[in-house]
Amino acid sequence: MPGIGVIVNVAAIVAGTIIGLLFGGLITERLRATAFKAIGLSTIVIGAGMAIGGLTDLGRSAMGDYAPLVLVGSLVVGGLLGEAMRIEAGLERFGQWLKTLAHKLPFFEPSAEDANGEGHTLVEGFVTASLLFCVGAMTVLGSIQDGLGQPSTLYLKAALDGVASIALASTLGIGVGLSIIPVAVIQGGIAVGAGTLQPIITPEVVHGIQATGGALILGIGFDLAGIKRLPVGNLLPAILIGAAAGWFLG
Repeated sequence: MPGIGVIVNVAAIVAGTIIGLLFGGLITERLRATAFKAIGLSTIVIGAGMAIGGLTDLGRSAMGDYAPLVLVGSLVVGGLLGEAMRIEAGLERFGQWLKTLAHKLPFFEPSAEDANGEGHTLVEGFVTASLLFCVGAMTVLGSIQDGLGQPSTLYLKAALDGVASIALASTLGIGVGLSIIPVAVIQGGIAVGAGTLQPIITPEVVHGIQATGGALILGIGFDLAGIKRLPVGNLLPAILIGAAAGWFLG
C-alpha cells in the first residue's frame, strides 16, 4: 500500500520518543551525555559517507572533476537562499508555537531545564529531531519509492529514526516526538507526488541529493556531538539545488 512506509516511520519515532521519555530517567546524566555524543559521532560518519559517496558517483558521471563544484555551489547558493527565507528561524518559531500548545496539555510537565530557560528545550528537541529525520537522500528517495509501492527504504529509515529518537528524547524531551509533524508532511507529500517525480529522478539527481544531503547530515552530527552548531536549517535549499544541478549537468 502506497504510504505505508511513511506511517511506519512516524510510528517508529513516536515509539522511540515514548521509550526515551519513560526510561531515560534510569540513565545517569554522564551515561546520557556519552550516548548522545555517540549518536552525534555516528551521524557524522553516516553523513560523511553519504556525501563522499555522492561526490564519487558524480565524479564518474559527465561532470567528472567538476563534481566538487556542484556540492560547493549548492551549499553556498542554498545557504544564501535559506538565509533570505530565514528557514531556521521559521522552524524555531514553529517549535515555540508547539511548545505553547504542549504546555496546555494536562500530562505535560516542563523539565527543570526548560523552566529555568537553560540546557536543552522542547524547541531544540523539535528542531534537532526534525532536521535529523527530514534531511538526506533517504528521506527523498525512500518517500518516492514508498509512493510507488516500495516501502523498504523507509522501513530501514524507520528503524534508524526509532533508535535515534530514544536517545534524543531521553535528553531533549517531548519535542523529539513533535518532529513527526514535518516528517509526515514532507515524506507524505513526496510520496503523494511520487508518480510525477519519478521520470526526473535520474542517477545524477540521486547523486546530487546524496552529496548535499550527506553534507547537511554531517553538520547535524557536529551539533549533536557538541563540536559546532551550524545553521543546517538554512542550508536545506542546497538539496534541491544539488538535485537540479544533477539534472541539468548529468
